[in-house]
Amino acid sequence: MSQPGLREVEHEITVSAPAATVYQLIAGVENWPRIFPPTIYVERSAESPTEERIHIWATANGEPKNWTSRRTLDPEQLRITFRQEVSAPPVASMGGTWIIEPLSAAESRVRLTHDYRAVDDDPEGLEWIEGAVDKNSRSELAALKTNVEHAHATEDLMFSFEDTVHVDGSAKDVYDFINEAHVWHERLPHVSSVRLTEDTPGLQELEMDTRAKDGSVHTTKSYRVTFPHHRIAYKQTTLPALMTLHTGYWTFTETDRGATASSQHTVIINPGNIARILGADATVADAKQYVRSALSTNSLATLHHAKDHAEGQVGG
Repeated sequence: MSQPGLREVEHEITVSAPAATVYQLIAGVENWPRIFPPTIYVERSAESPTEERIHIWATANGEPKNWTSRRTLDPEQLRITFRQEVSAPPVASMGGTWIIEPLSAAESRVRLTHDYRAVDDDPEGLEWIEGAVDKNSRSELAALKTNVEHAHATEDLMFSFEDTVHVDGSAKDVYDFINEAHVWHERLPHVSSVRLTEDTPGLQELEMDTRAKDGSVHTTKSYRVTFPHHRIAYKQTTLPALMTLHTGYWTFTETDRGATASSQHTVIINPGNIARILGADATVADAKQYVRSALSTNSLATLHHAKDHAEGQVGG
């Protein structure tokens, strides 16, 4: 018997991949921002081989939210149960199970169940949660199917890189410069305008217009998760034509000689747009080089301005 006010729903999808492969993909939460469109960032702390706590930042119905969950991993039964520890209103409680069932050696069924309650069992809250759970579950399962079935192609198309500068100043001052993106249009020559909102402390929505080397202006939108004063993680949600994914993080580390500041990027190339953007003879390698150059140019420009800002604070 269900409790009054408790809703229970289930979504499922069939995936052309072995069940064990699918299980490993869901178990590895560090991959979720690359796999699941709503997920911005995940932080994991293991408590035992089968128990862990995860902190998830994600969008729900287009709004950025964050919550912590406990997970129990069962690789033998190919099940992962989860329960939110601290839910974001209007959710009062939320839990569920990933169930992976082998249909054959090369095909599996993934079932995703949820049970939830709204704060004060509010009908409008229940309706909002129902919409968010349905939208996110369909999105997550579709993305999971796509990611698993195109694993090899994605491997070839995905790459990561990092740029680092040394600073004769404090990591905190460099962090502050990157965190204060609302004034980047005054501080960074390649940024022409910025719109930053932070309704939840530490969870930012950043939209900005940047100028490329050729003078063209591009609008980008990202969600950012801040960890004062050592890390800012982000996921770009409006992407240039050559990318199907762009995530990354800024890191700030105190050293014996001051600090280091780094910008890391993970990108998946969109092969369907290479010819249109770079010409008929261009290859995936050409696209990777082009994207890396463009991202590094902006990252290093930002890092060097942050370095100048931090070094200007010394003794001041």
